Amino acid sequence: MARLTISFGIVLILLGLFSFMATGAHAPTSLIPAFAGLLLVIFGFLARTDDVKKRMLHMHIAVTIGLLGFLGTAKALVDFVRMKQGVQFARPVAVEEKAAMAALLLVYVVLCVRSFIAARRARA
Repeated sequence: MARLTISFGIVLILLGLFSFMATGAHAPTSLIPAFAGLLLVIFGFLARTDDVKKRMLHMHIAVTIGLLGFLGTAKALVDFVRMKQGVQFARPVAVEEKAAMAALLLVYVVLCVRSFIAARRARA
């Protein structure tokens, strides 16, 4: 799971950097996915330990970051669908970026929860 966390973190960093460049480097808020991705990368590396308790702690922190990130951007998924149906938004790049972040973090959280459930069943 640590590799998956690092991978999702790198993708979020790239998303933030590409969006920042797409805005002409005028919108520092477009770097929010990069900051979330950086946190995932850090906790992913911390989870690469042989100590089971520390690994569990770091992965649970990473999933909590992912869940909070998803909850903070989930509305953008609806806005993205509305934008594709023709509704105009003042900052369409922001809507697309938040929707991409929400989708990525939702997939990440679901994969982690499935892994946690499988690990608990394997211990039982």
